[in-house]
Amino acid sequence: MKSFFQFLFRSFAGASTLVIVWLISYLAFDQSFVMSLLYGIVGGTVIAAILKWFHRTKFLRENGLTRREYLYIKKNLKEAKLKINRLQKAMFRTRSLTNMKQNLEIVRVANKIYAITKKEPKRFYQAENFYYKNLDSLVEISEKYAFLHSQPAKTPELTHSLQDTRMTMNGLADTLEKDLYTILEDDIDNLNFELDFAKRTMIQSPTDKHNRRR
Repeated sequence: MKSFFQFLFRSFAGASTLVIVWLISYLAFDQSFVMSLLYGIVGGTVIAAILKWFHRTKFLRENGLTRREYLYIKKNLKEAKLKINRLQKAMFRTRSLTNMKQNLEIVRVANKIYAITKKEPKRFYQAENFYYKNLDSLVEISEKYAFLHSQPAKTPELTHSLQDTRMTMNGLADTLEKDLYTILEDDIDNLNFELDFAKRTMIQSPTDKHNRRR
């Protein structure tokens, strides 16, 4: 959402610069209409580019990343988004009421990890297991499970394979939750610290009031 508003701001600033430069060139410097418009387009493009560079630099500084690191993470996020889409399709192809709740939870957790990392790319390094291993395994297994589940004839061997695959998916679902916890671990620790501090403050406050009354 923040990047969207930044884009709107850059577009507005660029368009405003275009109009101002065009008017000044056309009215004040007596340039032709076409040349004035060309100057305006160049000016607007330059302003938009400068603002984009400023926003990108600020974003990288806030996340403690170099441009090279950010491009690398961005590439991995793009690939991960495609994998999550495949995962979602495979999960919804398995129209089983028994597993529907867990399928939805797996997709929700995967999307949550992706959304957090996209918003704060510096957390990518905390989620390397998810992006490099667990997501790939889950996509591959879920697609195989969806394919086997769609077969009309369920032989004992196929049923056993489905059960075994489902158990593996259950284990990967637990792993995904651990990946999410790893990303949020620092936030949870900070929250617990603030809660402990608040509780100590609340406990000490009545004592302070009693001492002042005495």
